[in-house]
Amino acid sequence: MTAAAHHHAPATTRFGVGLNPAEEIVPTGLPVLQGRSVEVFFDGVAAVDRAGLFRLSRGTEWLLGAARVVPAAGTSIEATARLIYEALFAAARGWRLARIWNYVPAINEPDVGGLERYRAFSRGRSLAFEREFGPNFRTAIPAASAVGTDAAELTVVFAATTRAPRHVENPRQVPAYEYPPEHGPRPPSFARATVVPAAAGQADVFVSGTAAIRGHTTVAPGETPPQLACTLENLREISSACGIGPDLARGRAGARHFKVYLRHADDLPTVKAVLERELLTPEDAVSYLHSDICRRELNVEIEATVLGAVVG
Repeated sequence: MTAAAHHHAPATTRFGVGLNPAEEIVPTGLPVLQGRSVEVFFDGVAAVDRAGLFRLSRGTEWLLGAARVVPAAGTSIEATARLIYEALFAAARGWRLARIWNYVPAINEPDVGGLERYRAFSRGRSLAFEREFGPNFRTAIPAASAVGTDAAELTVVFAATTRAPRHVENPRQVPAYEYPPEHGPRPPSFARATVVPAAAGQADVFVSGTAAIRGHTTVAPGETPPQLACTLENLREISSACGIGPDLARGRAGARHFKVYLRHADDLPTVKAVLERELLTPEDAVSYLHSDICRRELNVEIEATVLGAVVG
């Protein structure tokens, strides 16, 4: 059971990801505290088939896939992550990865063998990337997030494209894939953001799960208000690095989607008030979700998907 399950939170509505506008929703197991309970990014994609573990939807420029696997009894989350990621690379072969979402059961609890499950997941994911892309695999790593879920399944959702993505780092943070060993035996495999060129002067921008980390160190462990302030600073930094200004193309995008992950449900009113003042517009698609974060001392994480953002 994750820490999120120990706090009071609405359990009747769970968040889901739509691979296309018409098909069934991929459940994630995350309780919805407020906002949208389903996220569908792209029109013009339709279900096609399965590829191994993955259910796929495809359009002319996008391939979306989702897999949900319950680790077998006695099987580590590391081995399950390798299995899913090797299937992901096979399913997306010939496409370029732009974004991956990971929903990890009991993310802060010990895995088989005693390693924290997030660290075990990170090792399995990293080894799968290295096997697929070789020793220079870091250049192929897209934006991603990994948060805890109360569900039994390890759920992985990806978006891949025919276009040429650009992976971006935050100058105020050590790239996650260069974290020192104190954060686990293999560092996490994700870029801080991925920019995919769209129509002339526009881009689709995927900002990874962003939290209160400077360099590679957690800011204000366990304290939500200063962590939220730092998270917003990091979002401004990565937004500027992506070339869409410091405000995630506020008022200059076709659509903006945000997912706000809260370790403590009681933080919702405070966090929501700050975000509505400093980040969000009424037109944004926003989901506030109850979830454990990849580090025990982190209370809040925010991700953004900005479609049709004006560049420059």
